[in-house]
This record gives sequence, structure tokens and C-alpha cells, in this order.
Amino acid sequence: MIRRVGLVVVAGLLLSACGTVSAVSAMRTWVDQSNFHSSMKTLTTDVRHSASALRDVTTSSASLHTVCAVLLVDTESANASLPTPDNQSTALLSRAYTSIGAGANQCYKAGADPLARAAAIASLAKGLSVLAEATVRVDVVSLSH
Repeated sequence: MIRRVGLVVVAGLLLSACGTVSAVSAMRTWVDQSNFHSSMKTLTTDVRHSASALRDVTTSSASLHTVCAVLLVDTESANASLPTPDNQSTALLSRAYTSIGAGANQCYKAGADPLARAAAIASLAKGLSVLAEATVRVDVVSLSH
């Protein structure tokens, strides 16, 4: 009887070990499936393009609408890949996407108002800063041994 219980316990442990995925492996899979690095490159380019358009006083409201709408769509697309397998990465990416999304909305509404444009640029800069930190975190977690 004790022998059977022991065998059942050992078998259970072996089966549970088979289904375990390491944190590194889970993060690598998420990075690949979400096309993380490609998405971050696109998002960073969109943020810089939007900030450049906001700084250019000759950029029309219609042009801002186009540039900032593209940024918002790409931000929402990146946000849709959350959560990551790593809580800290998820929190950082969520903060970054929230700031960038706010900046995109501010950009869309800024028109010719220099204060509104400055506020949008500030939100985008904050989001880009947190995005850089989040990218480092994702890379560290997915490249750990």
C-alpha cells in the first residue's frame, strides 16, 4: 500500500514537471509570438514622427490627425499583446502604452495650440522613456540563462 502511494506521488511529480515551462522560455515565446521587437521599432518610429510633426508649427490639424491616428492604432495593437509572462515587464509596458496613447490623443486634438502640442510631446516623451526601460526588462528576462 505504501509502495503504491509512493509510486503515485512520484508519477505525479514527474507529470507535473513535464508541464512546467521556465520563465525564460515563456518570455522568449511571448517575444516571438507578439513580434515584440518589430512592434517596438514601429512604435518608436511613430512616436518620433508624431513628436516631429507636433514641433513643426506648419503641420496642419489634418496632418496631425493622420500621424497621431496611426500612432494610436499601433499603440493599441502593441497593448493587445499584453500581458507578458513577467509581471514587471507587463507593468512597464502598460505604463508606456498608456502614456503614448494619451500623447496620441493629445496630439490628435492639439491643432495649432502650442500648449496642447507641448503637452502631447511631454506625454510621448514620458511614454518613450518608459518603453525603453520596458524593452530592457523584456530583453533581460528573455535572455536570462
